Parts: sequence; C-alpha cells; structure tokens
Amino acid sequence: MSGVGDESRPSLAVPTRGVARIATLAALFDDHALCDRPRGDTRAVLAWGRKPSAARAERLARAQGLPLWWVEDAFLRSIDAGSAAPPLGVVVDDEGIYYDAAVPSRLERLVADPALDEAARARAESLQAAWVQGRVSKYNAARELAAPCAGPWVLAVDQTAGDASIGFGRAGPTDFVQMLEAALDEHPGLPVLLKLHPEVVQGRKRGHFGAGLTPGQAARVTVVAADAHAPSLLEPAAAVYAVTSQVGFEGLLWGKPVRCFGMPFYAGWGLTQDAQAPPQRRHPVPLWRLVHAALAGYARYVDPETGRRCEPERLIEWLALQRRMRERFAPEVVAVGFSRWKKPIVRAYFGGSQVRFLRGGRTLAAGQTVALWGRRPLPPLAGPPAAVVRLEDGFLRSVGLGAELARPLSWVMDDLGIHYDAGAPSRLEQLLAEAEFDDALRSRARALRERIVALGVTKYNVGSGDWQRLPDARRVLLVPGQVETDASIAYGATDLRSNIGLLQAVRRAHPDACVVYKPHPDVVARLRRRGRGEEVAARHCDAVVVDVPMHRLLSQVDEVHVLTSLAGFEALLRGLRVVTYGLPFYAGWGLTEDHALCARRHRRRTLDELVAAALILYPTYLSRASGAFTTPERAVEELAQWQASGASPGLPAWRRLRRMLLSVTRRN
Repeated sequence: MSGVGDESRPSLAVPTRGVARIATLAALFDDHALCDRPRGDTRAVLAWGRKPSAARAERLARAQGLPLWWVEDAFLRSIDAGSAAPPLGVVVDDEGIYYDAAVPSRLERLVADPALDEAARARAESLQAAWVQGRVSKYNAARELAAPCAGPWVLAVDQTAGDASIGFGRAGPTDFVQMLEAALDEHPGLPVLLKLHPEVVQGRKRGHFGAGLTPGQAARVTVVAADAHAPSLLEPAAAVYAVTSQVGFEGLLWGKPVRCFGMPFYAGWGLTQDAQAPPQRRHPVPLWRLVHAALAGYARYVDPETGRRCEPERLIEWLALQRRMRERFAPEVVAVGFSRWKKPIVRAYFGGSQVRFLRGGRTLAAGQTVALWGRRPLPPLAGPPAAVVRLEDGFLRSVGLGAELARPLSWVMDDLGIHYDAGAPSRLEQLLAEAEFDDALRSRARALRERIVALGVTKYNVGSGDWQRLPDARRVLLVPGQVETDASIAYGATDLRSNIGLLQAVRRAHPDACVVYKPHPDVVARLRRRGRGEEVAARHCDAVVVDVPMHRLLSQVDEVHVLTSLAGFEALLRGLRVVTYGLPFYAGWGLTEDHALCARRHRRRTLDELVAAALILYPTYLSRASGAFTTPERAVEELAQWQASGASPGLPAWRRLRRMLLSVTRRN
C-alpha cells in the first residue's frame, strides 16, 4: 500500500503485508494515513505483536529512528476468529505488548494511571456489567454449551502449544500439568471441567493434554472437547484455573476466583491467586482499573455497520445482539424447498446454526428443526419435528421488489404459524394477544415509527413518480391492489378476494369520495399477473396511480381501504384511517375499522404496541453493511441510504433478462 486516506493526516508505516491486508486496519487507524514505507510525516511503524513477521517492522523502525507501535487483537475482537473475520478491535502499545511480562507495557501504565477518577470507575463497572449481560467473549461464534455435568464446577483452561502468551507469560508445558493438579487438589468436592482450545478441538493445533488424563484425573475431570462459548462455562463455575488464557480475565469479569500459573496481563494486580511472583511494576489495584485499561484505554474499535471508529460499549452492544440471535434456533436446521438464490440468505438468517438443504420428496428424521418458506407444506416426516420455522419477507424489506430478487433486509421467522394466515395463531398474533410492553419499548417503537415516517421508508421503497390531490378534492380514499394469487389473500381474505371486488365495494360505500387505485408494483412490472377484471379498474375509481412511491401517495390521501395489503399498516404508521375487508395481521386490535372479525383477536392495542410487536420483536434484520444481524432502527437507516444511493434502478443484466421473460409470460 502506498497510502490510504487523507494525506493531511500523519502516516503510519505498515511494512508487513499480512498486517496491511487486514480489512479493518484503515478504519481502526482513521486518524492516520497508512503507507507501506516511512515518509516525511510518518509517526510510527506498526508491528503485529511478537510474531516473527514483526522483526521486519522492528528493523525498519530502528533504521528510520521511528517509534514502534505493537498491535494485537483486542480482548473483544469479533464473531469468528481468523482471516475470515478481521478484528473489530485491536490494542495499540508503544512500550511493549500486554502478554510479554518481561517488559513494561502501555496497558500496565494505564492500569496505574493516577488520572482515573470516579467517572472512569463508573464506566468500567458499566462495561463489566454489559459484558456479562451480553454474554460476550473475545470470539463469539461458538454456541452456548449445555451443562456437561452438574454444577458448580471448577473450570481449567488449556491453550494451544506454542502460543506466544505462554512463553512471554513466563510459563511452559509443565504449568498446565500443575494447573490441573491444583484444580483437583484445592477443590476435592467439585468436578473439574478442562476446556480445550477450539483449534485443538478442530485438529488444527496441539494442546497440552495430548497424552490424556491419568485414571485418577479421569474420574473427576470432564474434558470439554466442543467449541463452547466461554460464558456458558464461566457462569456456573466456582473458580477458574488458567495459565495465561484470556478466559482467566473473563473469569474476573464474571466475578469468579481466578488462579494463575503463568503471568498474564491480568495477574499480579492482587486480583488473582498467582503461582508466580509478579513483576515489581505491578501492584494491587481494584478490578475496575484493570477493566477500564483493558477495554477502554488500551484498545481501538470499529463499528461493523458504519465502518467508523466506535467505543467498546457500542461493540459490546453489537456483539451481544449477535449472541442473542445466534442462539435462537437449534444447532442444525433442515431447510426444504428453497431456490438457489435464497440459500445463502437462509444461511445468513439462521446465523449460528448449520443449515442443511433437503431436496423435495425425501423423508425427514424425527426431532429436527425444519425451515420452510411461507405456508409450504411439510415434507414426509419419520416422526414429529422439534420445530417448524416458517420464513417470509419482513415489513421493511428492501429497495426493489422481492420478485426481482432484491436481497431482503428483513425476514420473519415464525415457529408457531405465519402472520398472514388468519386461520391459525402466529408468533406475531401471540405477541399482540399476550405480551406486556413496558414504557421503554413503547418509547422505542414511537421513535422508530416517527423515523420511518420522516424518511419515507416502506416495504419495497419503489417508484419515482408523484401524484397530487386536487386542492378542492373530496375526501380521498386509497385502494391498494394486491397480487391475487398471493398467500396473504389465500389465507387472510374472507368474502372479498379480488382487487376489482374491493374497488367496487369501496365505490358503492363511498359514491361521493375521490377513490384512487394503485396496482401492485409486481403487477405493474409484469412480474405477476393482474387480477381478474383488474383491467377495468379505471371505471370504478377517479384515478389509477402507478409509479408513485407508497409514502408519497399516503401523504395525499385521507384513508386507506385494503383486503390484506401491508399498505394498511403503513397507513396506520402515518396516522390515517384504515378500513380492512380481510384479516391482515394489524386488524382486530382496535386500530382499524374491520369488515371481518377474528375471535382470537380481542385485546385493544395502541399503535406503538403494534409497532413494537410487528417491527421490533417479530422480524429478523440483517445489515447490508456487515451482513450480520442488526436492529430495526439501523435497518431503516440503511434502507434510506440504499434508496438515496440510487443503486436499485441499475439492475444486473441477469435480473433485467429475468424481468423481461417474466413480463412476457405474465401478459394477459
């Protein structure tokens, strides 16, 4: 790299190719321009820890008379490990590196910083609480492990042989033997869990217990040979035994007694019981000082959604969301009947679970979690499934139509039914019928609703035209058309089941109103067939509006009449009167005037409670920026940015060809 970023900033030399290729490096050092060799404004040379590759950077720094900054993964790094997931946090040290106990480090200086005050203490305690509540760790891809034995237990932590933190932490292979023996001797009444390193479990590296356990050890030691998320082992633990593993630091965060057999960065401060004498540089301190130094002062972080620097609180919040979402479903999910283009999307929405796609007609084993699209029937089953999860587009979906294969920012994942099937309960209906919404959630829903309206965001965000009601127009009623073969009509409509029937009913009931009909965008694009008789829609209304964004049209009308269209929900968000002739998910809660009734829906709900259920609690959102789970608030901002970028109209050639072929086959 010759240079990255604004040349007005001082530069950092990154002479090692592997370090220079880290995708997040420029964002993590956004206050500097990165270059591959020193120049006149170079402030320092970056070296990655104590790896052999850092020697080149050290030689270059000496030759140029420049400071050397050591960089390493932060204690809060990412979801996955390795090059597939570049670090979202790094530590930066201009004195040494935290795991080298032989020399001072900037981390040690930060721990002892006399300027730390009560505000720093409060922040550190808040960070510790957020860490525990969010159940985060350095890496966050592993699943929570079901208890391998009755707790409480003593947790002993193995590491990979040759790990740099072991040698530089004044330890060696014999310390692991002593660690396990001490855990057994000092807790004779408790089982001991020996956690193997994930790379040892995967067979990529060796650990320190390759020869196995002695018969006496095996009677009390349970080897955790699965890639288990650390909090699931720490929470029930009575004590943690480590050599230099970061799990010991995380044990302190969880409030556990920690025994150390090396000299990791968190030892020697009077917080752990240490087998070795600490360096004279380290003196007893309260835990909050170590937490503040390690998580706030020593590290830099990048927000995976904005690509900009952020504070540790934001990254903990984001990783905690990933943890919650990745634990929702079984470790393995069998998906049936998905097209090739949907398969990677299914995998993304089931992040945290392994998805296996099954060809149609094959029999499923009993006890499996099955994923289906919409109301697709279950395949043959050898026995009852553990769960059936039905997927559908969310209510804030994309810029572009689903029929054009625009990638969705939200899907709903319902393990009870599906929201548009009024004949059976769904998770959304259950939320609206049973859930209690506190003030914080209602306030969040109100802010989300107001932001949606302000940005003009809808489900598909298509259309470029405009329509203005006449200044002296009568009361204006909007009738949105639907795809008549759509599942929401098949499962949610009652007596009226056609667009022309709805339009005629509205005209009969309101002969003096100005009735506006908007055909469905898929029909306009000829991706779906028109409804029966829809070609004469203009005879029963005052205007047919085609290429107008829904949010603009809603700003010009007084009320909306629907079969089951989501436009009714979007109208509610904007404070309009809504009349339903079928049973969409938002009908029956006292917010709409309904021509059909559902006996299961009898609870009165406020608009913000409906929004909380339908837009916050029910759907799953994926960020376009990070590809990971996100919040509805962030999804709304990304939809607005997507729309403003103008990226949608330029369809790839294969999608233009698909649209052309569909439009030919759909013509009446």
